[in-house]
Amino acid sequence: MGTKPDDTAILTRVLDQWKAAVDAHRPERVAALFTEDAVFQGLHPYGVGRQAVADYYDSQPLGMKAEYRVLETRRLADDLVLGYLAVEFSFTDRPLVDVKLSVLVSCTGGDWSIAHYQVSRLDR
Repeated sequence: MGTKPDDTAILTRVLDQWKAAVDAHRPERVAALFTEDAVFQGLHPYGVGRQAVADYYDSQPLGMKAEYRVLETRRLADDLVLGYLAVEFSFTDRPLVDVKLSVLVSCTGGDWSIAHYQVSRLDR
């Protein structure tokens, strides 16, 4: 068990697209990376579905950027990969925000999408 290169590669393919859309402030592109019924928990109350994801990212300030690092992965089934990541969000007008992110990506028809996304802001 533990982090496997193939699982990290799957997460990286999805999360590189997520990062590019977040960095470009393209909430609809971010939302398209999620399943239609995704459970989404950012630093605001949770939502379900792509519209909740789009609304959340639309509310984020222009200039916000994301940097991530995969810490752990687990293959839960052939079509499910769990990832635990460190993410640093930077802003043009405020300090960095460091969070931990858990994502569950699922494969349907050969495409990997985010089915569950949960951010935790840990106290130091």
